[in-house]
Amino acid sequence: MGMRLLTPALPAQPALPGLPALFVAALVLAAAAGACNRPPDTPQDYVARVMMARAQKDAAFAASNDPVPDNKKPEFLPLGYFAVDPEYNVLAALKPITDDSKLMMPTSTGQQREMRRVGTLEFTLKGMPMTLTAFVEAGAADINRLFVPFSDMTSGTETYAAGRYLDLDRTGSGIYALDFNAAYHPYCVYNASYECPYPPPENRLKTPIHAGEKFKKT
Repeated sequence: MGMRLLTPALPAQPALPGLPALFVAALVLAAAAGACNRPPDTPQDYVARVMMARAQKDAAFAASNDPVPDNKKPEFLPLGYFAVDPEYNVLAALKPITDDSKLMMPTSTGQQREMRRVGTLEFTLKGMPMTLTAFVEAGAADINRLFVPFSDMTSGTETYAAGRYLDLDRTGSGIYALDFNAAYHPYCVYNASYECPYPPPENRLKTPIHAGEKFKKT
């Protein structure tokens, strides 16, 4: 993610995000900025907006050899997704962790990343109360982007065995839109040169999350 910690996978050494990652990030930021100036989405508008973002991500990945190498494009592009479901876009309250809580997060390369717990996201999904821990990389200068890795009951069957990711921009209110339709696979799924942190046990949801990126049907 980028550095790539706050893009989908972490390289073995810190590096700037590739152009596709920057392009996708710019699209997300533009959408967020526009959201502040428009009326709330109807369900139809929301679905259309998510579908457009997915098409733009496919186009960005298709235009570069990174993160999806050219010889892997037929296998992975267009990316596979669950159908957009507005019920998987929920509000979450971040309960801050005030101590210097850190952990070593295993990764796909066998190395470990030192991460700091920022807080616990508390939310209700389809009537079930749940929590996920939000992280930043320990020692990171920029802590305005939260990293939320998770696994669920689709992991290893319909989605990547080690889990998927969500990224959140810090808010002053502590309230977040937790949109599982935006859940994505780490880049190491497409490219072994990337290093992917594995979600810790506290972020293993005991329910299937049929939203966001999934494996394409074969």
